[in-house]
Amino acid sequence: MSIPRTLSQALPRLRIDLRQTSRSTAQHVRCYSKPSPAPRLAEPCRISRIATATAKLTTTVAAAAAQRIRSRPFSTSPAVSHGHVHTPKPGEELYVTFIDKEGEEHKIAVAKGDNLLDIAQAHDLEMEGACGGSCACSTCHVIVTDQDYYDKMPEPDDDENDMLDLAFGLTETSRLGCQVHMTPELDGLRIKLPSMTRNLQSSDFK
Repeated sequence: MSIPRTLSQALPRLRIDLRQTSRSTAQHVRCYSKPSPAPRLAEPCRISRIATATAKLTTTVAAAAAQRIRSRPFSTSPAVSHGHVHTPKPGEELYVTFIDKEGEEHKIAVAKGDNLLDIAQAHDLEMEGACGGSCACSTCHVIVTDQDYYDKMPEPDDDENDMLDLAFGLTETSRLGCQVHMTPELDGLRIKLPSMTRNLQSSDFK
């Protein structure tokens, strides 16, 4: 009688254990049957995609820049020949007299608009113009001998005044030859070349 009793007591427990085992097995089966997540892109593939995107962006930017360049109007300025002067028309001559370092006078017929630096160099007078007439040095320093003529000239701008401060032998009527253009009011102008020049340029102070 004790054996059947023991079996009858053991069977419910066995059924419970079987059910629990079945659930656990099913969970494990479902877990292993889930699809694995997609692997991440390998590093070389990622680098390749970045390189491709960069190349496309570069091409787009270059195309846009080219389009802007094609649509932008261009203009050119006539080249200025250093030392070039115009031949005055008959009856329209203007006269300027240069007094060189030795005191010798050179009276020259010039055209309206020519500047003193170009006139001096065109006639082989000793005026350096190291900056090429761009108002960036003081080597074309001249001295106007007559205050009345000096007063007829347009006042020097800040750039010219800055360069004149570097000139040797500066006077109250000093000017830069590259900045003085001949006009009918200056007909008969007399200027003196200083005994020496100081070759300091604006680039020396940058």
